[in-house]
Amino acid sequence: MAMRRTTMSAAHELRLLGVALQFLTRVPVRIANFDPDWLHDSARHFPLVGVLVGLVGASVLWTATLLWPVPVAVLLSMAATLWLTGGFHEDGLADTCDGLGGAVSRDRALAIMKDSRLGSYGALGLLLTLGLKAAALSALAGHAIELAAASLVLAHAASRACAVALLSALPYGGDAQHAKARPMAQPTGRVAFVVAATWVMLLAAAASVALPVQFCLVRLSAALLGSAVVTFVCAVWFLRRLGGYTGDALGATQQWTELAIYLALLASSAGVAHG
Repeated sequence: MAMRRTTMSAAHELRLLGVALQFLTRVPVRIANFDPDWLHDSARHFPLVGVLVGLVGASVLWTATLLWPVPVAVLLSMAATLWLTGGFHEDGLADTCDGLGGAVSRDRALAIMKDSRLGSYGALGLLLTLGLKAAALSALAGHAIELAAASLVLAHAASRACAVALLSALPYGGDAQHAKARPMAQPTGRVAFVVAATWVMLLAAAASVALPVQFCLVRLSAALLGSAVVTFVCAVWFLRRLGGYTGDALGATQQWTELAIYLALLASSAGVAHG
């Protein structure tokens, strides 16, 4: 009986991974007898979806560098990940910048974030974030293409764990009854974050074993510390301005922590090289 319970549990976790993949990407996953609560429970596997997205980006980057200069290859890899996710997180980033860019009330900010139109703050936020990601990845590739490719995988996974951290730590800041994905309007609790963080730690350990020169302790520590600091800043900001997280705020957190990881890896790479 114990063996049967373990198998059933493993099967359910695979089902939850499929739900997470369906929610965060364009991958056509069919879920039999779908239960809306599974979307809420699937958050603990968001980093694994990030691994897939990062692997796609890394594969495109690696292949494109055989044909074009690094900046072109980086933009093509970013285009591939944008297509795979449908710009899901980037849309949240733009809405968050539009809503919180000006000095408006909480209710007004939430109303702006629900507006599908792109404003000046959203356009600037997208331009700067995507531009900085492209610049950082190009510089990382200048150090070593393996470093840039592996950084894509680590950053896409860890940044999604950072979004889960907000899901676990903050209340929902919007109107839960009118949320686009209502199950995600309920905080997930600590277990989801512990599982998500465990996936990231396992990935970081694998990176340090597979690429010990590129992913030494200094670089990995800098990457995880950078993402943690940005996550904390986002949490404080969203709690103060919105009363908690929203779907758009989670997307913004993913984008900014992904960028933070690239910048931290780049800064630590310069330090390692000088050392």
